[in-house]
Amino acid sequence: MSVSPRDLLRGVRVAPSILSADFGRLHEQVGEVLAAGARVIHVDVMDGHFVPPITVGPLVVAALTQQVHDAGAMLDVHLMIERPEHQALEFVKAGADSVTFHAEATPHVAYAASVIRDAGACVGVAINPATPVSALAEVDDVIDLALCMTVNPGWGGQQFIARSVGKIARVRAVVADEVAVEVDGGIAPDSAPACRQAGASVFVAGSAIFRAEDPGEAYLAIARSVGAE
Repeated sequence: MSVSPRDLLRGVRVAPSILSADFGRLHEQVGEVLAAGARVIHVDVMDGHFVPPITVGPLVVAALTQQVHDAGAMLDVHLMIERPEHQALEFVKAGADSVTFHAEATPHVAYAASVIRDAGACVGVAINPATPVSALAEVDDVIDLALCMTVNPGWGGQQFIARSVGKIARVRAVVADEVAVEVDGGIAPDSAPACRQAGASVFVAGSAIFRAEDPGEAYLAIARSVGAE
């Protein structure tokens, strides 16, 4: 990559989530959003415990790594799993450039962050809609990204929780200026601008992009709505 993952996260970005992609055409659809300008590809990992569904593992990350990196983009892996400190290293080895885990999923948030940092990847910490923003304030010196969930984690296609806008502003206020604020859930051209105004800069969108007839154009519609790079 010509631009480092940390520098990519410092910009305003739309991050297409492959959770909603057609896995029979995964490389093709990822290629469409990369060609449209996406530079952050989001991978949702679910274990059937922290959240009910089970999704993908390191092998899918490894399968996308060369394609994504050759396009000058990064892989943003979101672990919705219990005890992420036990699995995070495998995702970095597979090619993840950034690994985000949930504050609710481990009693050892600082240790989990150090596992990811020591492996050379960017560190993200996520909080669920009912989790206070104070969970992020305690670790803002060891993270690159703070993820404010705007739906309850576990399923694609959920409706954006409107009260999340106020919470995004509180997240932005408690984390360091250099920490990116990411939002995930119900993000579309009509919901993303309010999140941007509240302080978000990275916008994860799954169904709004990959369930559209033209994923590249759907990506561009959200990117234009927030002035993404």
